[in-house]
Amino acid sequence: MTLSPQAYAPFETVEQYILDWTELIWAAGGIGAIPGMYHDDIVVRGAAGVATGVAGVVRGSLAKKASFIDRVGVGEDVIWEPRGDSSFVSHHRVLHSGGQSEVCSYGPALGETAVSRNLPVCLVVDGLVTEEWVVRDEWAVVAGLGHDPAAVAAAAPVDLSPLGAGGLFGRPAPVNPVVCGDSGPRPEAHTEEAEFLVALWRDVIQARRFDRVANFYSRDAIVHTSRNRTVTRLEGVRADLLGFLAPFPDATVEVRDIAVHASPSRGLRASVLWRMKGTYSGLPLYGPVTGSPVEIMGVSQYDLEAGRVRQEYRIFDEVAVLAQIEAARQR
Repeated sequence: MTLSPQAYAPFETVEQYILDWTELIWAAGGIGAIPGMYHDDIVVRGAAGVATGVAGVVRGSLAKKASFIDRVGVGEDVIWEPRGDSSFVSHHRVLHSGGQSEVCSYGPALGETAVSRNLPVCLVVDGLVTEEWVVRDEWAVVAGLGHDPAAVAAAAPVDLSPLGAGGLFGRPAPVNPVVCGDSGPRPEAHTEEAEFLVALWRDVIQARRFDRVANFYSRDAIVHTSRNRTVTRLEGVRADLLGFLAPFPDATVEVRDIAVHASPSRGLRASVLWRMKGTYSGLPLYGPVTGSPVEIMGVSQYDLEAGRVRQEYRIFDEVAVLAQIEAARQR
């Protein structure tokens, strides 16, 4: 599958398209340039709901930039694949740092700083983003800036039930994401790596076979995850996955989209857009259990080495999880 330069014009590479647009909009403050990157009818799927239209993107970006003037984002990696002759999917990991400059939905600026990661997944067709799945480590931001995540969630409860069975994704899960995911058909390349990732989510996470972690992660694996936490080695990976699933013991997981990319400078990397659905009926990590449904949209990126995961970045929004639980409590 060969990608036409028209897909990322006027830039020379896909990486430049993603990184330079991000620099213009967020570092330089070019909010008005957003309609040149996003389709008029862009669909944005976030942890707390779904929005349509570029006007909403401009409005939200303006408010965020005004509230976080000094927060700087650094593009850590862009993992992408073609999705036809003139389209591609980009899984873009960004490391943010800095403080809060003005009042925002969390509350007033308290003079603190925060470090967190965002991971937007963008489907780009003929140079315009037509659909975006946005994942943020919002807990790290809220807590780092000195606010209480539980209070923030209580002030903005989230009810996803009006979205129906498709939830945040708006459609059934892909039958075989190795062949075709939410962003469209994959190229006939890196099939082995894509199948490896599907097996990881199926055999370890969905099946709760934590004894199989060593089949997928290297002995000295490093995992960066929500709340800007880092765990290491196989023992740390097992403990982290147990904590990830324990609040939702009946949870099911879906691999929604896969991108694999190899480069001489960065090696072999892969990214998975995933969905987890379950009820808050297990470990009371978020306060007293409610038995209410929770949907989590997340992205995991992997540095692959010698047939194992050497490093993982698993990003999801725990404030949005709290907000769903809070909505059930308020009902």
